[in-house]
Amino acid sequence: MCYKPILTKKKMKKLTIILSFIMLAGIALANLLPANSLADITKSVSEAIRKGSATELSAFFNASIDLSVQGKEGTFSKAQAEQILKDFFIKNQPKTFNIKHQGNSVDGSNYVIGTLNTTNNLNFRVYFLIKNIGGKLCIQQLQFEND
Repeated sequence: MCYKPILTKKKMKKLTIILSFIMLAGIALANLLPANSLADITKSVSEAIRKGSATELSAFFNASIDLSVQGKEGTFSKAQAEQILKDFFIKNQPKTFNIKHQGNSVDGSNYVIGTLNTTNNLNFRVYFLIKNIGGKLCIQQLQFEND
């Protein structure tokens, strides 16, 4: 009796190539997806503030956000808040941003307090609150106060 192998060497090679491709595609896709852990979001938000990128920052906003920036205070839509921040970053180009303190609130939300130093030698105390809304971590509140 002679048994014929189920997978020939040629089929094994094709299968290996296909599985390798699937694995690499998965890794690439994971890097394109938005951050989803609290540490990832905190890092990404901090980097967006450091770069002065209102667009990158707004990717983490809830549909509406409580925003306080140089006399503009209230609840704004994601698009309105992004525009207000674009104007703020044009006038106050970031030089550095450092996290000073972070923690969690009784309701399960997480907060970060940091200091933004700008190229026009102004300092701002930055506060942002991250909440789990519908299974997604979002910035619910963002404040830039003169320090």
